[in-house]
Amino acid sequence: MDVSQKQDLNINTASEKHESNVRSYCRNFPDIFLRAKGSILYSQSGKEYIDFLAGAGALNYGHNNDFIKQKVMSYLDTDGVAHGLDLYTSAKEKFLATFNELVIKSKQLNYKIHFCGPTGTNAVEAALKLARKVTKRPGIFSFMGAYHGMTLGSLSISGNLGVKAGAIGTLNNVTFMPYPYGFMEQFDTIEFIDFVLKDCNSGIEKPAAIIFETVQAEGGIVVAPVNWIQRLRNLCHQHEILLICDDIQVGCGRTGPFFSFERAGIVPDMVVLSKSISGYGFPMSLLLINPDLDIWEPGEHTGTFRGNQLAFVAGTAALEYRQINNLEQDVKIKEFLLRNFLNEEIASISEKIKVRGLGMIWGIDVADCGGSVFAKQITSRCFELGLIVERVGRNDTVIKILPPLTIEVPILQKGCSIIKQAFEEIFNQ
Repeated sequence: MDVSQKQDLNINTASEKHESNVRSYCRNFPDIFLRAKGSILYSQSGKEYIDFLAGAGALNYGHNNDFIKQKVMSYLDTDGVAHGLDLYTSAKEKFLATFNELVIKSKQLNYKIHFCGPTGTNAVEAALKLARKVTKRPGIFSFMGAYHGMTLGSLSISGNLGVKAGAIGTLNNVTFMPYPYGFMEQFDTIEFIDFVLKDCNSGIEKPAAIIFETVQAEGGIVVAPVNWIQRLRNLCHQHEILLICDDIQVGCGRTGPFFSFERAGIVPDMVVLSKSISGYGFPMSLLLINPDLDIWEPGEHTGTFRGNQLAFVAGTAALEYRQINNLEQDVKIKEFLLRNFLNEEIASISEKIKVRGLGMIWGIDVADCGGSVFAKQITSRCFELGLIVERVGRNDTVIKILPPLTIEVPILQKGCSIIKQAFEEIFNQ
């Protein structure tokens, strides 16, 4: 029995007694958290933890960011609308105007904004539904290693068989194509897709859309090459297939620019955003749509909570904060620190360790030096030492580094030193 399992048994909480077996993160980080600020979580016992999880990417601006918090509190003090369905509200108007000015217009893009249900998977569902409605084709191409959410449509296009296990017999009309990873890095995956589409005997019909992540986060921090992204965009143009970019986890500045696809200079037909778009951890998701594709009928994809007013207020403040503090440049500086640390201090421990990432999302792949057991030992030891960091990828063999973008450099360095200590201790056992 490993350390975290022992700790799990010693925690006697209401959740342990009453919450469903489906609970997950609390099993890996068994403590009761009381408050949080910036990049630090504080437990009920008073212990401090550096947060390299950041709400699975929902807290790019850190916990209780003062600038955003004050905007939300001021709005609440005025009895601003808290729930508004899709009514016109001042909060929504300001968010739309700010998002258009600071993101869409400044990047010379042209998108309509569809506010979806509060979770990212709902926006993915909307994208799939709209793609099929526009093209009159049922099929979707996704990629091996992909993760797009937990509702049925999103599960159907996700690669992880473990999370799909509960959706029996309902995941259809999806074809998985190879992503440039592992063995497939030596294989021209775009040429293969092109061949499949052109071959009248391939047995695979042209899809409505291809959905992809520029960085497969849950898939193990696999970064798609710029040339591959550009060729995928061109392929979709040539075959009249819609291209959907899932930027839920690696958008909103996680890779540096606001959108992760900017580094490739492409424009997807649709973009899915959630997690940090609200700026404060409030539930919110949206779908950016090429205006020519906006053929929705009123109320055709709606929801009771698709107009989260507090998320509009916080999201507006987050965009302003990003602009005021030049967060994109700040991410570049911290990317340099992380890259150097991981290559010089961690990858140098063993040639079997692989490091991948960009911006403020990095992975340490230990599949070849102990696999999931070793990765679990590392993250459990990190937790003992005061660092929250999770595992992702095939068989959970990749340690994912995902701190808030706003993390102070000394705290980032301290978190890195904990990872190094954990590696050295486990390797020397």
